[in-house]
Amino acid sequence: MDLFDKISKNMGGPLGQHQKWSHGYFSFPKLEGEIGPHMLFNGKEHIVWSLNNYLGLANHPEVRAVDAQAAADYGMAYPMGARMMSGNSRHHEELEQDLATFVGQESAFLLNYGYQGMVSIIDALVDRNDVIVYDAESHACIIDGVRLHMGKRFVYQHNDLDSCEKQLERATKLVGQTGGGILLITEGVFGMSGAQGKLKEIVALKNKYNFRILVDDAHGFGTMGATGAGTHEEQGCVDDIDVYFSTFAKSMAGIGAFVAAKKDIIDYLRYNMRSQTFAKALPMPMVMGIKKRFAMLKTMPELREKLWDIAAALQQGLKAHGFNIGLSNTMVTPVFLEGDLFEATALTRDLRETYGIFCSIVVYPVIPKGLIMLRIIPTAAHGLEDVQKTLDAFGQMGEKLKAGYYKENKLVVA
Repeated sequence: MDLFDKISKNMGGPLGQHQKWSHGYFSFPKLEGEIGPHMLFNGKEHIVWSLNNYLGLANHPEVRAVDAQAAADYGMAYPMGARMMSGNSRHHEELEQDLATFVGQESAFLLNYGYQGMVSIIDALVDRNDVIVYDAESHACIIDGVRLHMGKRFVYQHNDLDSCEKQLERATKLVGQTGGGILLITEGVFGMSGAQGKLKEIVALKNKYNFRILVDDAHGFGTMGATGAGTHEEQGCVDDIDVYFSTFAKSMAGIGAFVAAKKDIIDYLRYNMRSQTFAKALPMPMVMGIKKRFAMLKTMPELREKLWDIAAALQQGLKAHGFNIGLSNTMVTPVFLEGDLFEATALTRDLRETYGIFCSIVVYPVIPKGLIMLRIIPTAAHGLEDVQKTLDAFGQMGEKLKAGYYKENKLVVA
């Protein structure tokens, strides 16, 4: 068989096999105009609920001004090269220390991208003698990092402490034979379900088991806790987190990420994370831009307060309309419906074309067959008028779904 034959036959599985009819509308859609709650899709204005611009900083005039000035001052190339060789700067180091202090750690390391950063953190922290224990609903970057692990890994049921402890027991027995250690990985806020990871309960298990915990708080940094320091601050267990990771792609509306821990661990990661050792440093315009965003995150709590006002109004309204938003206890707002893939696409098209509501659709294999999930991401840039219009549209959509409208008007795929 030719290598490309199998590719042309299935296009990579459940997602790729639908690309011929979904591309450009349901997958890889093009949102145009200024980043914000109202953008153009297919030439029409929509209320957009699919951007992780939690604090509304993406197009804040102060942020745009700093981004533009930094690009003018430094260009997009500086610093040139990987951090270890020629790409370091005092601005990188200053931002690292400020981030570490904010999240309650001794030291931090800037990463050029979040996804590859997490993969590389896992790769650097464990060897073949170590065991990884991780949540079943972990983000793809964690899953890919775990796949690289050449030792054993045990998955526990999502946010299930009994299952988690069972896997820790298995891991403890195994490392007794290999002489390795245990790394437990979970998330602060799960980006699909909106549920907080049970950080406080998990770190309490350290009284029984010897393990280290790595927390991916991509959605929690900037949104959770009294100061926005993250989900560990929200749950009162800052001092118990061994390795803290977050991206700049969510609350900070940028590119890049950071990992924070005790100084010796960060020093080790600086010299052993392959995705940073052999890749170009985060460009100076983004470093300076993140500095500005970070300063605003710390000094403008009204942004976080506005986010939560919008999230609360949206979630309370959806519940009042009888919608199931699962176990979300964060701003991430899933709406669970029953139906198949083609009902889901018809429903999503109706929301966009009839009501001007743009939100992301999630179907199998991300969630079980027979379920549809619409994921709504509130931001500080949204207004209560956006919430009310969306609730009105969802109310009508819900009635249509119950009446079988989307079964009768399924998307026909050639």
